[in-house]
Amino acid sequence: MDLLSPEEKELNKKRAVLDRLKDRLATREEEMADLRAELEQFEAKYTMEVGRLYAELDDIEARIAEEEVRIHPEDEEIRMKAEDARRRAEESAAHADAEEWENCSFKWQPTIQAKKAYHKLARLIHPDLALDGEERERRHGLMAKLNEAYAAGDQELLNKLVEDHRDSPDLVKGDSIADELVRAIRQISQVKNRLKELKDEQLKIELSELFILQKKVRNEMLEGRNLLQQMAARSRTHIVKAQRKLDHLVKVNEGENPSETRFGLDVSAFR
Repeated sequence: MDLLSPEEKELNKKRAVLDRLKDRLATREEEMADLRAELEQFEAKYTMEVGRLYAELDDIEARIAEEEVRIHPEDEEIRMKAEDARRRAEESAAHADAEEWENCSFKWQPTIQAKKAYHKLARLIHPDLALDGEERERRHGLMAKLNEAYAAGDQELLNKLVEDHRDSPDLVKGDSIADELVRAIRQISQVKNRLKELKDEQLKIELSELFILQKKVRNEMLEGRNLLQQMAARSRTHIVKAQRKLDHLVKVNEGENPSETRFGLDVSAFR
């Protein structure tokens, strides 16, 4: 004889669905944490090898534009072009700041233990399993700590976060079956919404220029070519050419005869 009420049966079904969704959500959060960390690491590598050179080139081109303003001070179009070039150079310089990337040697490679700890805790503390604003806010803080520890490869902190939450009073169950059923239904809805957000975030990342470049670099590596090194080499060539142009314009503005200097040589020395 079945002693379970219809509400109890429905609650068991919803709990089973929620249990599967918790696992799925924890897995997707972990996958997105991996993707974000890998992309951040690639951005650091790109900035170190190529981005700094682009910043240097942008600065030289801004200085070229400013020298052209000195030659044609009445030309508003040239002045605006110089202002845009300087703005671009400042943005490039800020992004390629040495201090920002000097410690980017950390290689993203989470251990099996780190993945297990992340999955276990994400399944328990995910903000979208909270039923009120205060608890959701608290869980957001915990989730941020979890993501930070995972991205840093801090196994000790991961373990501590798991231990700290194990005896949390939030894990204590209570209330009536009807309340539990409503709670489960709401949590299922929240988890589904979060899964959709993660899917949208992944699509946005995969359409980004940085992700597309990372994919190209990987494909080139499989063919035995280093795309970042090639980009860096081209940038250095452009820097040399731009510097020659800048040097020429500086001499013009200083009153030197531009015909005296060609291709970086002082031809007057051979007369």
